[in-house]
Amino acid sequence: MNLKEYQELCGKTAKKFDDPEKEIMTWGLGLTGEAGDIGGCIKKTYAHDNDQKQGIRENIGDMLWYAAMICNFFNWNFEDVLKENIEKLKKRYPEGKFTTEHAKRKGERIDWNEKEK
Repeated sequence: MNLKEYQELCGKTAKKFDDPEKEIMTWGLGLTGEAGDIGGCIKKTYAHDNDQKQGIRENIGDMLWYAAMICNFFNWNFEDVLKENIEKLKKRYPEGKFTTEHAKRKGERIDWNEKEK
């Protein structure tokens, strides 16, 4: 299966909404909930010696389903979104690795502590 097929299949399994605001909130909150579940499974696996690797895998799939639904909502091609992300990362990390210099993002980074002063 390719990403286009996956994105289409996700749409076929989704609830239909009459209210677009409720729809996008459902997809966005669903994605964040699944991301939290992944974090919980990682914590249980490594901090509590309770193997939740299958839960990590399952929740990654659920998170990607919600990501595909967000793309469907905005009529974005999921594959294009992923390609754009890779291009952004190639530009940001031309040597292929993160450094503290990259974290500065050429002056684009917001220093939240400065705003509090």
